[in-house]
Amino acid sequence: MIPERLIPVLAENAPTRKLGERFAAAGRRLYLVGGSVRDAFLDLVTKDLDFATDARPSETLEIVNGWAGSVFRVGEQYGTIGAMHDGVLHEITTFRSDVYHEESRKPQVEFSDDIETDLSRRDFTINAMAIRIPGDAQEQPEMVDPFNGLADLAGKLIRTPLDPEISFGDDPLRMLRLFRFVATLGFTPDAAAAAAVVAMRDRLSVVSAERIKDELSKLIVGLHVDEGLRGLVRTGLAGQFLPELAALELEQDPVHHHKDVLAHTVAVVAKTSPDETLRLAALFHDIGKPATREYGAQGVSFHHHEVVGARMTRERMRALRYSKEMVRDVSQLVFLHMRPHTYKMGWTDSAVRRYVRDAGPLLELLNELVRCDVTTRSEKRARAIARRLDELEERIVELRKQEELDALRPPIDGNDVMAYLGLSPGPEVGEAMRLLLEHRIENGPYEADEAYQLLDKWRAEQA
Repeated sequence: MIPERLIPVLAENAPTRKLGERFAAAGRRLYLVGGSVRDAFLDLVTKDLDFATDARPSETLEIVNGWAGSVFRVGEQYGTIGAMHDGVLHEITTFRSDVYHEESRKPQVEFSDDIETDLSRRDFTINAMAIRIPGDAQEQPEMVDPFNGLADLAGKLIRTPLDPEISFGDDPLRMLRLFRFVATLGFTPDAAAAAAVVAMRDRLSVVSAERIKDELSKLIVGLHVDEGLRGLVRTGLAGQFLPELAALELEQDPVHHHKDVLAHTVAVVAKTSPDETLRLAALFHDIGKPATREYGAQGVSFHHHEVVGARMTRERMRALRYSKEMVRDVSQLVFLHMRPHTYKMGWTDSAVRRYVRDAGPLLELLNELVRCDVTTRSEKRARAIARRLDELEERIVELRKQEELDALRPPIDGNDVMAYLGLSPGPEVGEAMRLLLEHRIENGPYEADEAYQLLDKWRAEQA
């Protein structure tokens, strides 16, 4: 059974068939494997193609020589050779198994000589299927499915080829990958696999932060992200790399009733668009609540949880090795997500300008986060909040018509300030520019003459 999406790839004169003939001529076998096969059966677009072979990397290099337009050897030590042909990357890997030993953070690569051994050491049965590429025109593509991956695809089940303790022992990151597939495919974890995660979750500590971050980034944009996140918390795996998430499952107080912050957070993440920055901000937006929870006459409060949460977000994302830019953007969204709620008290033009200035290029993401943060069961309250946000966005539109709202700057720059005041580059110039910018935010656009008058007054006050 060959999926329709792969028929063009496996057609008699297709480049893949020619590649298969090259391996056959060298006495080797070539298989299309892994995600390429899985996605084809799910009718999902696969940009690149993954292959497995009994040829060692040095042999693969010889075989693709003359067929590939360019060759990539970055993964050669792990058995992988990349061959670019007609704009399509073909990653060809020697049959292998990756095993983590004791407390090592890097897998030890061991080559094998048959496809079934290679497939047995893969993460899940839905990724442990292969299609043998014919070696000549008389042969037909052959499906290889020793662990019933097709049946699991049909049943939307995520199961390991071998006992989950073996599979997760080979690579503990597979425990996190289990819930990544829950989030992206909407499949259900096999009961034995879920139980193994509970028993082996501490083993994730041997995996590098970079690899964990990569899996989290894929999980967070999944169509079924809510189920993935709930699985992480339910099995305790979240506590190994994202303890702030599990901490949101606050104990319910019988007197001061309050919303389950974890359930709310998961709901907010699921409501947002599948943008990584936005989804991460939704994931972290309330992590400051456990540290700021207080009980009073009016019930439970979390004063300034956005400030504490922004700091906690930076710390956790840095630990997970996210880029400086991603850390900056996500923590800023967390810091600002409560700001629009003050609009119910009325906003001046200067407050709108400051909101737009502080949000910067994140404005649209921030507005979506604020809207998705409304999960109240009260339709009346939800409508009231939505109406205020509509009004705020209308105010922004109107101000944009009147002035350059997205490029708030004084009418003169730092060079003008230095020339006028006779200053050299330093803190004083920065202080003067902040004064001029604050005047722009508070009062709107103004001319250069007014800027110089402000500088005169500022200099006089400094004397």
